[in-house]
Amino acid sequence: MAKTSVVARNEKRAKLIAKYAKKRAELKAKGDYVGLSKLPRNSNPIRYKNRCALTGRAHGYMRDFGLSRISFRELANDGVLPGVRKSSW
Repeated sequence: MAKTSVVARNEKRAKLIAKYAKKRAELKAKGDYVGLSKLPRNSNPIRYKNRCALTGRAHGYMRDFGLSRISFRELANDGVLPGVRKSSW
């Protein structure tokens, strides 16, 4: 489980990214890099980190499910994830 402060910081970044997305696109289209540099640093989408929806874990993130590999495995074994089954051959 990630620290709640780290998860909250990432959520704050997501809000800033959404807030400044339109303005950032306009400045980029104009080529106004001075204006871009005056925007908040955390409004850059590069600074957003994909995290597990359940635990907040950043590593081993599976984009299709929005979960870390550990959470994915637990939920898949319990049969909670639709369409996912353990492979055998």
